[in-house]
Amino acid sequence: MTYVISDIHGEYDRFLEILRQIDLKEEDTLYVLGDVLDRGPHPIKTLLKLMEMPNVICIVGNHELMALDGFRFLDKPITEENVDAIDAEAIGNLADWQRNGNASTLKEYRALSPEMRREVVAFIMDFSMYEELTIAGQKYLLVHAGLGGYAPEKKIEEYSLKNLVWDRADYETKYYDDTIVITGHTPTQYIAGNPNPGRIYRHNNHIAIDCGCSMPGGRLAAICLETGEEFYTA
Repeated sequence: MTYVISDIHGEYDRFLEILRQIDLKEEDTLYVLGDVLDRGPHPIKTLLKLMEMPNVICIVGNHELMALDGFRFLDKPITEENVDAIDAEAIGNLADWQRNGNASTLKEYRALSPEMRREVVAFIMDFSMYEELTIAGQKYLLVHAGLGGYAPEKKIEEYSLKNLVWDRADYETKYYDDTIVITGHTPTQYIAGNPNPGRIYRHNNHIAIDCGCSMPGGRLAAICLETGEEFYTA
């Protein structure tokens, strides 16, 4: 079976709960559509769990991109040359990451050994930008956020990292007639016209699966692509 989740945001216990619900087996595949890090209490612990799971495929989210910049900055030795190289852009990136809930990620990252820090960074660097699947004859495109700068004639390779990781999906536009686009990034509580906020949203060949895990009253959600079955934490 093929399962998809997104935006775990450090909610380790909820991640374990969803794994128990779907009863993930060795022959199954779990796709994680980014934003494993930040906000919740155990982002690095969640990432380390994913690193142990050979049947998981991770797609990069905007929080992973912010974290990579932050980790590189933090891991540089304090030298006169490195201090002189700090520019406004680097400071701005760190401030953006802080505003987006990096405290728990920083706390757990700092507790790692230098070797484990390198392994964590290498693992994140290996995240894909998108995944294309065909399940039971149905095509799927999996990305973190959406297709910014969308044009019907545009190939997926022509979209920038920002288009896929930061730009929110336009749920009123059917991107493809033959392909369902699955995204996280935008909590379904914030989708205009959604009749079931906080549940998986399906419309116009979109499936939105960020159900606000890190928000008050939010949940972590998963979907099985073979059956369409939905799973939710409390």
